Amino acid sequence: MNSKETGDLILTQEQKDHFASQGYLVIREFVSAQQCAAINTIVEDSLHPPLAPLEFEADVRYPGAPVAKTALGGFTPRRLLHAYTRETRFRQAAANEKLLAVLKQLMSAEHVALSQNHHNCVMTKYPGFGSETNWHQDVRYWSFDRPELVSMWLALGEEYSINGGLSLIPGSHLTDLDRGRLDANLFLRTDLPENLELIDSAVSANLSCGDVLLFHCRTYHAAGQNRSTTVKKSLVYTYRDVSNQPIPDTRSATYEDIELA
Repeated sequence: MNSKETGDLILTQEQKDHFASQGYLVIREFVSAQQCAAINTIVEDSLHPPLAPLEFEADVRYPGAPVAKTALGGFTPRRLLHAYTRETRFRQAAANEKLLAVLKQLMSAEHVALSQNHHNCVMTKYPGFGSETNWHQDVRYWSFDRPELVSMWLALGEEYSINGGLSLIPGSHLTDLDRGRLDANLFLRTDLPENLELIDSAVSANLSCGDVLLFHCRTYHAAGQNRSTTVKKSLVYTYRDVSNQPIPDTRSATYEDIELA
């Protein structure tokens, strides 16, 4: 399916089965080159100079990140935060009618809401100072009635392993791992043979500009450092069935979610 089609995008049964069994789905050319170029222009304007609100690599302290903002590369941006309310183009991408149609099919939902508290950002990964993200489930720090959310990752350029593109472990959203297989920060421990066997089954998303990756909040995924010469950029949102409410007084309920028509 591609962006040239009009009206609701109807997934094939094969696509729906793939998402249900593998925990992710890639739809190629979902957003046109012209739309991506317009979004990229806004992103570039927001990075030079960096416009708040944003997160720096030094804030997360993941492997490969500067140890502090006073260190070399300390003010390397990692995320432009609150994307939905930053700019009209970001809102249009988040509420795209074809995207909502796809999300409703994947979640068997009549109505979909966008989380303002999780993702809702432009992810950047800079050469040299872009950090590595170890194997994790996004839902590890999220609090909802049900661990059933879907994230949309729009590639604004080429994404592959060399520049820190996402890798995913197919079917991992259906697994329940013992707590001992995770470290203190709920990343997969890489000192355990059973985890290494799981990681060996991972696949790279390998996205081109305009491709969309949809993945379940329980799907284990990771991303390496950017070893290319250009900045990698992605627009990322997370969605839920409106009946799947955030738990009150948790981070997931900090800002009211946005129901999308």
